[in-house]
Amino acid sequence: MADQQKYTNKLQGKNILVIGGSSGIGYSVAEASLEYGATVTISSSNPSRVSTAVTNLQTAYPSAASRITGHACDLGTEATLESNLATLLNKTTSNATQPLDHVVYTAGDPLASIKLADADFAFIKKAGMVRFFAPLLLGKLLPAHLRPGPASSYTLTTGSVSERPIPDWSVVGSYATGLHGMTRQLALDLRPLRVNLVSPGAVETELWSGIPEAQRAEMMRGFEAKMTTGKVGQPGDVAEAYLYCMRDRNVTGSLISTNGGHLVM
Repeated sequence: MADQQKYTNKLQGKNILVIGGSSGIGYSVAEASLEYGATVTISSSNPSRVSTAVTNLQTAYPSAASRITGHACDLGTEATLESNLATLLNKTTSNATQPLDHVVYTAGDPLASIKLADADFAFIKKAGMVRFFAPLLLGKLLPAHLRPGPASSYTLTTGSVSERPIPDWSVVGSYATGLHGMTRQLALDLRPLRVNLVSPGAVETELWSGIPEAQRAEMMRGFEAKMTTGKVGQPGDVAEAYLYCMRDRNVTGSLISTNGGHLVM
């Protein structure tokens, strides 16, 4: 007689879209979702990175190769942002004949760290394209593509700068903090669909790859000195927060903070 699987099969057979899933935290969410038996579509702006990520996932999970696909989607161009999101959703759901159960948004772009005095309006608007405007427009489009009811969810991503300000981060910090309000509002306006927000602290991902290695190592040591864990977060650990948001049908309008104790130091 087999044991019941009341908890471990909550994502079995679910259809999950991970936007930002070709690397970092999003890639780990895709890995975990496949391990739990879901069908996964990943998306990012770079077609070659999407293709490489799909191949890597199929290699790592050969028995799940047919359950992983990917589509590129440009989120940085204002004129086509909403239409690009609509096209992605149509591709992922076969024009709503195969509805989604969960959407995870981890997409980001280079952090807009700049002194406020040096930021003009064009820069400020561009800094919010991927991190704020895209997830808001996605929320507008999702009800037509998510399976109705509280079993379905949309999980957004902010950062610990939204909980503890950093000097010269007024631009990106304002958008990050705005995601708190967006999450609560979408949870109300899209009900009974669930909407939640994950706030990672410093996580060792490709986000930092543009910084010279020695400087990056020094930066990571600085982060660790301000964490009670003494260790920068890993994508595979932070991914657990997104799994929780998908699996707990009672959580909505909520913030999950995973920061290595940074906020208590």
